[in-house]
Amino acid sequence: MTAADAVWGVAIGLLAGVLSGMFGVGGGIVMTPAIDAAIPTVTPIQAIATPLPVIFPTSITGAYTYAKAGEVDRRAAMWMGSLGLIGSVVGAFATDLVDPTLLLLATAALLGWQSVGIIRGARPKASGERRSVAPGPGTYAAIGAGAGAISGLLGIGGGLVMVPLLSGWCRMPLKRALGTSLLTIPALVIPGTIVHAALGHIDWGLAVFLTIGAVPGARIGATIALGTAEQRLRRIVGSGMLAIAVLYAGQQLVVLLR
Repeated sequence: MTAADAVWGVAIGLLAGVLSGMFGVGGGIVMTPAIDAAIPTVTPIQAIATPLPVIFPTSITGAYTYAKAGEVDRRAAMWMGSLGLIGSVVGAFATDLVDPTLLLLATAALLGWQSVGIIRGARPKASGERRSVAPGPGTYAAIGAGAGAISGLLGIGGGLVMVPLLSGWCRMPLKRALGTSLLTIPALVIPGTIVHAALGHIDWGLAVFLTIGAVPGARIGATIALGTAEQRLRRIVGSGMLAIAVLYAGQQLVVLLR
């Protein structure tokens, strides 16, 4: 690894960490394409696998920051993490059985739909609006299982699924949804990390430099989110996730039309 590669690694990690803390995601959605584009010495499979061990300290740092502010639902995280771990194992084994293009299109559609819900939630509530009943363990378990399966299939943290569903479907305050997602993510990336490490797909040197940037980045991103008003934060997070959904859908439509 060259000095330039190390600098790129820290810079990519910092950006991914900030977005991780702000959006409640693992950061793989940023690290993988950035590594592939900026560091030519890294193979495509290494670009997918290397962010996985970086997600552990990144998401834990973000979750700790939210927890200090009282914005983590540990009960929800426990249910999502337990079933999400199982889902991620199933997803990893199903990689060769599922068409990733169709899966990404479905994920993009779900993400886009829930992102619009997050943005709409930024509108002031009417004084007579009824509050929904708190979800039960089964709801959280289902979210965790789904996020875990997508994590195992696509090699991402699963926050792209958890945050919109927690905030939209479960009506959880957005900051708490972000913190709860970050607390759950480490469990979801365990199978992928173990498998890719065993297969030698992880560039551990690059992972160190990514972590150097990502950990303080997650702290910065979480601090920014916690200091932002709920309605404004909903617009920022919802718009960012909607943009990701459109990008994902566009990429896969191009693949299908070729």
